[in-house]
Amino acid sequence: MNPAGRRRLWNFRVSACIAALLAAAVPAPLGAAEPDAKTRMDLGRKVFTQIAQPQCGICHALEDAGTSGTIGAKLEELKPDEERVVQAVRQGSGVMPPYKDKLTDEQIRALAYYVSQAVRNAK
Repeated sequence: MNPAGRRRLWNFRVSACIAALLAAAVPAPLGAAEPDAKTRMDLGRKVFTQIAQPQCGICHALEDAGTSGTIGAKLEELKPDEERVVQAVRQGSGVMPPYKDKLTDEQIRALAYYVSQAVRNAK
């Protein structure tokens, strides 16, 4: 390869390395890794009503989910925030079993988001 060809190849490699470094250094747009609110709400509702075993609605009343359980807290009255729900679901609370080994972190986070939003919007 002649000197001009080597220089072009070297410039191309340097440019490719710089582009890779810049791509790694630039953060993703805000919210890019997080699903949107509707997606989180839908997954959270599904976890609450179907995926969690035993299902949350067996024990908890939550109007948005159409459940009327009486063993656990009536969630509209308790009005837990997202972090409180995360802790209760992961570790259990009172007679409520822990779900940390039954649900993924994504499912727990979506469930917590759903419950916190549903009780916030309750009348």
